[in-house]
Amino acid sequence: MGICDGRVVIITGAGRGLGRAHALAFAAEGAKVVVNDLGASLQGEGVDLSPAQEVVNEIVAAGGEAIVNGDDISDWDGAGSLVQSAIDTFGGLDTVVTNAGIVRDRMFVNMTVDDWDAVIRVHLRGTFCPVKRAVEYWRAESKAGNQRAGRIITTSSGAGLMGSIAQTNYAAAKAGIATFTINIAAELGRIGVTANSIAPSARSRMTEEAFAEMMAPVEDGFDAMDPANISPIVVWLGSEQSSHVTGRVFECAGGELSVADGWQHGKAVDKGAKWDPAELGPVVDQLIAEAPAPAPVYGT
Repeated sequence: MGICDGRVVIITGAGRGLGRAHALAFAAEGAKVVVNDLGASLQGEGVDLSPAQEVVNEIVAAGGEAIVNGDDISDWDGAGSLVQSAIDTFGGLDTVVTNAGIVRDRMFVNMTVDDWDAVIRVHLRGTFCPVKRAVEYWRAESKAGNQRAGRIITTSSGAGLMGSIAQTNYAAAKAGIATFTINIAAELGRIGVTANSIAPSARSRMTEEAFAEMMAPVEDGFDAMDPANISPIVVWLGSEQSSHVTGRVFECAGGELSVADGWQHGKAVDKGAKWDPAELGPVVDQLIAEAPAPAPVYGT
């Protein structure tokens, strides 16, 4: 018996890297897994379902239950088909993990509209569509008197929380995912659904090229960048045990786990009247001097 025994879980981008590790970890804890992956390139081009099939084969060989799904999660109808495949095959849906993503890394002065749109579509729209489709199902179940312990786990990034040089599109998308998650968490509790996000640091196609030395596998000892290190918190958040945790963003790397503090209201100066632009310089300087220093943007 695992902590997700009998739960039905959708994982997007589950053919490789973090998504693959999540799929295997959920299956090991008794979940029935829908392995969604188009098998596109890192830039979002092409289709190849064989990586997703390999994950399914591994789960089934270990005695678990899983199916392949090749729907485009950034497409509204595709996301609906994805959710329906879980319901039709396994009789319901309990957890959605949005992990799929691409990168089009360029310095902002060289970034094209296509670079922007492609990344925003896969990350942000590709989070919204499957989550919204799942929530529609959970809301209908709740109205029918069959409230499920719905769990949403999205994937943000340190780039989204702190910024990252040459990744303005990716950082903006990941920041949007973090805020999306805390916002829906405030709305969905009444139907038994929680929403949390992770900002992981681990080996993947996205990080192997950008941080080759940091992400290189180790020959001996603890491999801190193994994507399997991230999956335990994802599995726990996707289980019924996490019902009291919602609207949080967890940074995770190796064996380290923390809750990101996020934006907080800073100290205010109130004149009690309209400011004159010429008098604001010293006021702003004072506020900045008394505020915590911002975390540095990655790559600076």
